[in-house]
Amino acid sequence: MVLNYIWIAFFVVAFAVATLRLLVMGDMEVFPQIMQSTFDSSKTAFEISLGLTGVLSLWLGIMKIGERSGVVNWFAHVMSPLFCRLFPDIPKGHPVTGSIFMNLSANMLGLDNAATPLGLKAMQELQELNTDKKTASNPMIMFLVLNTSGLTIIPISIMVYRAQLGATMPTDVFVPILLSTFFSTLAGIVAVSAYQRINLLNRTIVLFLGGISVVVAGIIYGIMLLPKTQINSYSSAFANILLFTIIICFIMAGIKKKTNVYDAFVEGAKEGFNTAIRIIPYLVAMLVGIGVFRASGSMDYIIDGVKTLAEACKLDTNFAAALPTALMKPLSGSGARGMMVDAMTTFGADSFVGRLACIFQGSTDTTFYILAVYFGSVGVIKTRHAVPCGLIADSAGIVASIFICYLFFG
Repeated sequence: MVLNYIWIAFFVVAFAVATLRLLVMGDMEVFPQIMQSTFDSSKTAFEISLGLTGVLSLWLGIMKIGERSGVVNWFAHVMSPLFCRLFPDIPKGHPVTGSIFMNLSANMLGLDNAATPLGLKAMQELQELNTDKKTASNPMIMFLVLNTSGLTIIPISIMVYRAQLGATMPTDVFVPILLSTFFSTLAGIVAVSAYQRINLLNRTIVLFLGGISVVVAGIIYGIMLLPKTQINSYSSAFANILLFTIIICFIMAGIKKKTNVYDAFVEGAKEGFNTAIRIIPYLVAMLVGIGVFRASGSMDYIIDGVKTLAEACKLDTNFAAALPTALMKPLSGSGARGMMVDAMTTFGADSFVGRLACIFQGSTDTTFYILAVYFGSVGVIKTRHAVPCGLIADSAGIVASIFICYLFFG
């Protein structure tokens, strides 16, 4: 229901803004631009789904081998103490906890191509536990918000873009991104827990969050010891070695269990193809709505309004020029990436605006894209508190990014 209102709002606001631009400013191009955006967005949605087909087939095939070999069940057993607290409605030791762990691990390492199919696999398993197939369950919402909050330990792509655009030290946003995405994820967990009345003040969760903090600090310290010119190559190599190691371990575990790994892979790959097909209409609907909203100029007016408000409050307005990246990120990953690159190109990669745009890009994930893809893949249409909790996480990430950027670079 919430997505329905948001989708309608995109079109109503876009029509109102475009009409005003036509009548007041005489802008004859606004409606042609809006209509062109509908065609472009529809094409983009199909291309994304088509591009996901092969990746989904690969990783769902690998996950099927993991299921047959018992590796996923092993992960479920290891993570059960934590997930029993965060996902109290999931039966203890259920295999879906292993899939959730694999997805979150891929996200933290910045492995988007692996994270999406693993996330869709987890969502399908959560749907099997769901008593109302059209309504998002509590575990589904917690899982989705953990994804939309975008917890990433190694933001490889952002550092690569900064290097390509001439940043003196491409990795100088590494620690700010880590801090911002941590606050975003924490806010998402707290918001969902408040809605679902989950007690976070227990030993298991506190120890886990403390352990994660120590691991993050260790990774930061290790990366800071590397030569600046080698950080990206080492990070990329580590991520890819880890991915291939996972594939080999799954296959070897299948062989040890005398599983027909080839048949298991093919069975899982078929699920990947079917999932990619189911995503298309949901993705087309969401991207067309976002595209119309952008093409009407509504996003630009929102940014100008924020800047005016900041000036009225006698606040520094340097952050306003980077806001397009922050506001676009929940709507479109590629759109936000384009805004980030534009900010660095216009103001300089080492400027305050350029750095803040990079921190915005790394602090959260594409909330509405993930909602459309994850819930669309299992046919959920009633999202309950998923959207407000996801937007709370996004807002926390934006606010944290601004304060942290001023702290480091202001």
